[in-house]
Amino acid sequence: MKTLKYISSIGIALVLFISCKKDFLDRPPLTSYVDAQGQFWRNEDDIRMFANGFYNNYFNGYNVGWTADYTPVRGFTFNDDLTGKNVQSQFESSVPSSRGSTSESAAWLAQYSGPTWDFAWVRKANIFIDRISNMAKPNITDEAFRHWTAVARFFRGYEYSRLVSVFGDVPYFGRVVNESELDTLYKDRDPRGFVMDRVYEDFQYVLDNMRLDDGVQYLNRYIAAAFISRFMLFEGTYEHYHNLDAARAQKYLTQAVQAADLVMQSNKWHFTSDFKALFASENLAGNPEVLLYRKYDQALGIMHCIGSYANGTEVVGVDPNLVFVKSFIMNDGDVWEHSLNPDAANFSIASLAKTRDPRFEASIIDKVNPSSATLFYAYKFASRDAITYIGKTYPTIWGSNTNTSDAPIMRLAEVVLNWIEAKAVLAEFFGGAMITQSDLDQSINAIRDRPLDATAISKGVQKTAHLQLVSLPDDPERDADVSPLIWEIRRERRMEFLQEGFRLLDLKRWNKIQYMDFSTNPDYFLGPWVDLQAELPTALSTGTIGKVRVKKTDGTIVTWNGSNQADMVGYYMVENAANRNTFTDKVYMSPVGQAQINEYLDKGYTLTQTSGW
Repeated sequence: MKTLKYISSIGIALVLFISCKKDFLDRPPLTSYVDAQGQFWRNEDDIRMFANGFYNNYFNGYNVGWTADYTPVRGFTFNDDLTGKNVQSQFESSVPSSRGSTSESAAWLAQYSGPTWDFAWVRKANIFIDRISNMAKPNITDEAFRHWTAVARFFRGYEYSRLVSVFGDVPYFGRVVNESELDTLYKDRDPRGFVMDRVYEDFQYVLDNMRLDDGVQYLNRYIAAAFISRFMLFEGTYEHYHNLDAARAQKYLTQAVQAADLVMQSNKWHFTSDFKALFASENLAGNPEVLLYRKYDQALGIMHCIGSYANGTEVVGVDPNLVFVKSFIMNDGDVWEHSLNPDAANFSIASLAKTRDPRFEASIIDKVNPSSATLFYAYKFASRDAITYIGKTYPTIWGSNTNTSDAPIMRLAEVVLNWIEAKAVLAEFFGGAMITQSDLDQSINAIRDRPLDATAISKGVQKTAHLQLVSLPDDPERDADVSPLIWEIRRERRMEFLQEGFRLLDLKRWNKIQYMDFSTNPDYFLGPWVDLQAELPTALSTGTIGKVRVKKTDGTIVTWNGSNQADMVGYYMVENAANRNTFTDKVYMSPVGQAQINEYLDKGYTLTQTSGW
């Protein structure tokens, strides 16, 4: 079966994070192995080489070259924070002809922020577990056996977490399946709860057995725990907000807290790096907030393009909108509607940079930029130096696909925000310990205490006041079914993770996919408050007559007619922007391709289609 069969002897392309210091002739092969007793699986070097084959698939960072899969800026562009010109990107509306692959480099699904229907990596993880138990075990210590089994089970849990987030119910394979086992190869989908219970077991084994330290830039218990907090928060809140299984929701959320606690209580990472340095640094080694990163090096030919798509000139196509910008907390700690800051209602970019949480100024250029559909240009993933080349020739590090800034793969901010949300949901719905001010101080307020870099300070940017449990902001935009505390936790994620790939998955797990219906708020189609004649006179040309529009605070729309420059003041209206087509709740999960269903039928088996499709 094309979808599920996978050869067990695989040539692996590796990028080793640390070079072996043994004599050259003693080094294991760098690009391939012989899957046989006595020729491979002889020692930890062999095992590590196989494990390294998983790294680029799961810890891909900014990916390489022009590849957009799982990348910020270019890959994760389908969410409610971003608006493009014309009609917005559509949800899938019909069953695709095929949604399957047997390739380790299978394309991902941008509308679902996850993988296609492909079990190659599940099989690879099961082969890993099998070979450790049946070939390597006699050659290694018990501690090494438990560690490497934990590594293999971590990657299996990682892949199933992603598959479940996309498809819901999926067939679970807990061992290597032989080609002759047709009843197993062509088994129908298992319920997501059953699958995620198996993932929970894998992750618990990881938390109990993986090494705390296996060398710099190698997977260890802390890094694994950080990812476990991500996946268990997703599944726990999905189970809860979609009213699936309360007991499972509580179990998964408890594990999310346990995993995050492991990282936080280690006291190994701290919020002592400024926000900009996390995403635009040529070297993240030693960054106090980063648990794991991907190194890029021009000399080795390992480069990316993500910095160039944040350099102030390159066009992304979808850019931050006014709804997203209005969600930013004021630096006095209140929402703009209730802030005492006299400029709270000023939505010009220059004012926003000074009055909002510092992450705004570090993420969005502080002047209008025509390369953005909304004029809000996100440069979170480029350095401050990069945008000085606007109108000039860019150096290789910020142009084309030759960028070499390191990619943070896991950082402390995600861990603490996973932790505080899981704890808050447990407290509010499952009788868990109530959230305390100390909890907020260890999470949201610790993030807000990050240092500001010199440029931000020189602009008058200020740190945001602490979130106080006794005086939470009263946001008039808050959904009635969300408590003030959980609303503020969600706001913090939104400010922290712009373009990082969390937003669509957050909407799905919160059961809030309706935010993707832009007809619910006209601000989705707006950018900043602008005086185009003063700030962007090039927008007022003969070629843009009838196209460029602004919207006054009373809702009046003014269209550029060639002579009304003085009246082109208001919220910038994204050119021809229109809502996406109507969608239903079926878009929470991806359909299976017709080819995959037919493949089952050809063998006399049934593959159930995703509910609603």
